[in-house]
Amino acid sequence: MPISIALVKEIHANLADKLQYDRGEFKTGENAILGADFQTASPTETPILMQQWVYNLNYRLEQDSLDEKLRAVAESHIDFERVHPFSDGNGRTGRMLMNYALLENDFPPLIIRVDERAQYIQYLATQDSEAFFRFVKDKLEEEKERAKRFQNSEDQKIPRNKNRNAD
Repeated sequence: MPISIALVKEIHANLADKLQYDRGEFKTGENAILGADFQTASPTETPILMQQWVYNLNYRLEQDSLDEKLRAVAESHIDFERVHPFSDGNGRTGRMLMNYALLENDFPPLIIRVDERAQYIQYLATQDSEAFFRFVKDKLEEEKERAKRFQNSEDQKIPRNKNRNAD
């Protein structure tokens, strides 16, 4: 199903269950991203900015080009983090939404390794959507190759007996 405000809030609520009293609800106070030199959206701006975010992402995902879909997902992730719609848990929620959009559009999920975290955070802090797009594209290619290697190794392990009932 397409991303909606209800889905965004549900994902946040599930990820923040038993961690936040306001899980699944947009922020009511100011917040910030450590290391970023920009201001996140105000609580009053957040609902309309999130509605625009949902419309924009869904519209852009209707494109035929895989690169354009991937660019839409990468850029929308940066936009989500810039709004920072929840009091806490925005990173987890943003990454889950990004992977949801990737999987819904036949891409593998994005796995950000521990040693890549600083680079990932730098892309968000500087809002470098072009570099983040290239990062995502490279990581998804690596994931496709890893999945192929895994599938090939599994195929070699499973003996296939086509003539089971032959005597």
